[in-house]
Amino acid sequence: MPFIRTCVHKDTPAAQRQSIVDGIHQALVDSIGMPADELFNLVTDYDAQQFFYSRTFNGVARSDAVVVIDITLRRGRSDAMKRALYAGIAQNLEKNAGVAPSDVFIFMHENDYSDWSVGGGKFAMAIVQQVGI
Repeated sequence: MPFIRTCVHKDTPAAQRQSIVDGIHQALVDSIGMPADELFNLVTDYDAQQFFYSRTFNGVARSDAVVVIDITLRRGRSDAMKRALYAGIAQNLEKNAGVAPSDVFIFMHENDYSDWSVGGGKFAMAIVQQVGI
């Protein structure tokens, strides 16, 4: 179950925010086989005094509307799957949300089942270990 934090410029309209969330989610489903019902994306916003970034880092020209996507998920995806995920997110956001690929920042954090509790205060590892339930 990936947990996503997406940060957008404060002037991003609600419909575009939804398209961004949908594009990220679809890329996760398509590239890493995430089940469609595993949607957990916390969207926050920033203004010019809250997010400072290079407009030219690594030779990429960025606008005032950078979208930062922070993905936390269980360890185990190959580099090829991650490349497909990053490309899919950038393509979906460009096509469906009007976000330039140069404005998409993606950060991945991997951990294990023991690092999660996804409801009821239960240790996720204990749930995974319940065979046949």
